Order: sequence, then C-alpha cells, then structure tokens
Amino acid sequence: MNCTEAIEYIHSLEKFGINPGLERINALCSALGNPQRELKVIHVAGTNGKGSTSTMISNILQKSGYKTGLFISPYVSDFRERIQLNGNMIAENELAYCVERVKTAIEKLASENIQPTEFEAITAAAFLYFKEKECDFAVIEVGLGGRLDSTNIIDTPYISVITSISLDHTAILGDTIDKIAAEKCGIIKHGGVTVCYPFQQAAALEVIEKNCREKSNTLIIPDLSRLKIGTESIDGTQVSYNGTDFILPLAGRHMVYNACTAIEAVRALNFNGISISDEAIKTGIECSSMPARLELIKKNPVILLDGGHNEGCALALADFIKKRLSGKKILMLCSMMADKDYMAYLRIAAPLADGFISTQASVSRALNSGKLKEKAELFCDDCSEIPNPASAAKAALERLADYDALVVCGSFYLAGEIRGILYNF
Repeated sequence: MNCTEAIEYIHSLEKFGINPGLERINALCSALGNPQRELKVIHVAGTNGKGSTSTMISNILQKSGYKTGLFISPYVSDFRERIQLNGNMIAENELAYCVERVKTAIEKLASENIQPTEFEAITAAAFLYFKEKECDFAVIEVGLGGRLDSTNIIDTPYISVITSISLDHTAILGDTIDKIAAEKCGIIKHGGVTVCYPFQQAAALEVIEKNCREKSNTLIIPDLSRLKIGTESIDGTQVSYNGTDFILPLAGRHMVYNACTAIEAVRALNFNGISISDEAIKTGIECSSMPARLELIKKNPVILLDGGHNEGCALALADFIKKRLSGKKILMLCSMMADKDYMAYLRIAAPLADGFISTQASVSRALNSGKLKEKAELFCDDCSEIPNPASAAKAALERLADYDALVVCGSFYLAGEIRGILYNF
C-alpha cells in the first residue's frame, strides 16, 4: 500500500457515515494492541478554536524539547495535515504503513460484524503512529462532540481542554448549549485537570463546573485580569499574559483567548511535575500558524481566507473585519454546507460585504450556490453566483481591483479547493 492508496482506503470508509459510539474504536484499537494506552495525552474538545489551541499547545511542547504528536481535523490542502510529529506532517510511507495495519485489523473485525467509520480508522492510525514514534506527548483534537467521539477511549489525559462552546452539529449533539456542553465534557475523566476557555456562555460553564466537581477535576480558567493586549494589526497582536510577552501571529481577538487557554494547559502540566518555561511559551506561540483560520494570504490588496462555518466563526470573522478592515470595501466569496446553520452565519457575515459571490464546494453536502445567493440577498444588495469554485475564485480576483479586500469564507472544503489559486495571485 502506498500513500495514495492509504488515503483512498480511508476515504472509502466515508460511506459508513458519522456514527457516534465507542464500541467500534475500542475493538479496532484492541486489535492493534491498544496503542492509545501508551500515550501521554492532552485532549482538546469544544466547538470553535480546537485546532488553533491544539496547535499552540503542540508548538509550546516542541519548544520545550518534547517529541510531540498532533492530531487535528479537518485538513485544508493535504490529508497528512491531520497527523503531525513535531510540526511536520506524517511521512507518506509512514501513513501508508499505519493505514495498512489499520486496514488489516478492520478486515479481521468484519467477521464479528464490526465496521469502523472513516474517522475511527484515521484516529486509530494516529494513535498507532504516535505510539510507534514514542512521543513524549500527543495533543489530540476531538472530532465531534466528546463523550462518544472516537478519540475518547484514552484513559485520564494529562490535561483536558474545553475550548469555546456554541451551537453546531445540533442534530447529533443536542439543540441547546447545555446539551452540547455535556457532550464536550465527556472527555473529562476522574481525577484529572481541566482547562477551560475564558469566555464560555453561562449555560456551558455551569455544565463544565458540574462535571469537574463530579469527576474530582481541578478546573483552571485563564485569569484575564493578567492579560494585556497591545497593538493589534493585520499582521499580529502584541500580548502579555501572566508575565509572558509574545506576538500572536494568529488573527482575531478570539485567538488571544485561545492562546491564554493553551498557556494554561501547558502550565497545568505542573500537576504532573512538568515545568514549561516562559521562553518555550513565547517561541511556541510565535511560530504558530493555521491554514484557513482568518489566514492572511496577501496584504495589498488584502486576501483573507477563513474556513469557519458556524455562528461563532461568523462572529469572529465579523469582529476581525470591523477592527482590521474598517472602512474598506469588501468582496466576499462564500460557500457553505447545506447541513449547517447557514442563515445564522449569513445574518452576521453577509451585511459586511459590499459584494457577495456565492459558489458551491465540490462535495455532496455543499449548499446549492443558487440558494446561497438567494439567502445572501437578504443581507447584501450586490450578490452574484458562480457555481464552480475555481472559476469563482478567479472571477473574484479579477474583480478585486474594484475592492479593498477579498474575504473567502464559509467552508474548509472551499478553502482547500482554492487556497492555491489565492496564493498564486
């Protein structure tokens, strides 16, 4: 099996859909020798900010000299982004090796009528890879929810992290903040340490505090009285938190709070006798980057790429536009998934656009570009439709001469399809 065949095999399991539950992943990892039991895990759940918080934690640990695995989703340009070691994507031959072992285990489970899903297979491959590489730490981002997510078969993690919680995946996780928070809190295990994003909605925080009490966890929330935010520019933000000064390259005020959460997570390793220096925190954060998370592709003219798709992401995007692009004429290129609350997103983001182009990412779940244009017209007067993403991107870039900034948003699928076109402009 080569890398291409490995990725094709993983994607072939997509037909089994999203099916929350731990029975299949337990059986699969058991067949692989339970590699997850040999990992020192920092487990990260939440609605928004999981990827950036996980990345900053991973980078800080690397700068502290620890061999660090990172498991995140979704990927933007390369499938191998999902499994990283010390900031580098898993090598093609190593991905092929791990997936082949997973495939062999899955074929054996077929006789027991057990069929793991796509995400379960890639999770098992990540656990196997981190164990084979003898990682000092593995930073594991939850895929969906927490309680029944396939990453949640680990024992008590060194640190459980709960990032910002808002409404998303309501058909699976519940239609209220407290229900969703309860699912996220499934990663909190007895006798552990939990670090929580500082601006949770009251209903979410109440559930987090209750779970920490019931599971005898120490709960740590960043102390924002120790936070000072200096100059904010399109290039980065000057931050001082609890005595550590750094330049945060990730855009958006919410990223400042994600950084504080990441800092508290690594400092909480003190409970396990592990000390992380201020210098490692500073250098780890300052080298952090995330594709398609308010990613500044170009400064003149401004080209901004953001894959966020829910109400919380729209609020973060709106905050960025109002603060960093105030007074600029905005062209927005957008695609969204039909199973997302696209009206909540558009209600916040579309009024900020002087021109709006709807397109349709090349996946079956994508919202019809005609329908997206129709809904966007409720909030923006100048809307057009170009169904093909590559054509839409090229047309938007041609129209950019009449605007000050191009904001591409609404879908990681769209971001993955046209990121290269944007960078080559």
